[in-house]
This record gives sequence, C-alpha cells and structure tokens, in this order.
Amino acid sequence: EVQFVESGGGLVQAGGSVRLSCAASGFTSDDVAIGWFRQAPGKAREGVSCINMRGGVPFYEDFVKGRFIISGDSAKNTATLQMNSLTPEDTAVYICAAATHCSAYDKDWSWGQGTQVTVTS
Repeated sequence: EVQFVESGGGLVQAGGSVRLSCAASGFTSDDVAIGWFRQAPGKAREGVSCINMRGGVPFYEDFVKGRFIISGDSAKNTATLQMNSLTPEDTAVYICAAATHCSAYDKDWSWGQGTQVTVTS
C-alpha cells in the first residue's frame, strides 16, 4: 500500500504563492510517477500536474501552465508543486497521488488525503 506525507497549503492572498510537498512510499514498482490533483467545492476532481520520477518532461494542465512548477526527487520519491500567481479559482483541496506513470485514468492512481489551499481576493 502506498503511503503519503503531504505538507504545505494554507491561506494565501491572490497573486501569492504556495508550495506543496508530497513524499510517497510503499511502491511495488520501480516506475513511479507523482501527480497533483485538486477538487474545489462542488466540482469534480481534476488533474493539475504530474512528474515521472525517472525523468522526462513534466505534465501540466493548461490552466496552470506558466504558474505552477512541479519538481521531483527520485531518490526520495518526493514531488514538490510550486504554485505562483494564485487566484481565488485555485482554491481547492490539493491531492497528491502516485502511479507507475502519469496516467489519465483514476484507477491507476493511489491517493493521498489532500491539503487545503485557499486563495483570498
């Protein structure tokens, strides 16, 4: 069973920045990808960004391109999401997840508990 330690989040003003970190463990495969998803009140969960621990180009959803940066430490299976230029629309529970690759299918992911990010105007 994959286990997660998530940190970061909190309350920030519009235009500000927040950094989220996720450490994942308990993998049965050497192929590990860590992704960040988010769920806003009353909305479906959506993908934000993903990184393969073995390398390659990180993936970003269009609505965070140019604002968010994901980085990974393959030795620790840790991923950090630096979120800049935040807007109230970014308010959500941000959920760390792990899979063998950056999959588009929910069934492929193991999920963390999530951390709240609230952006005030």
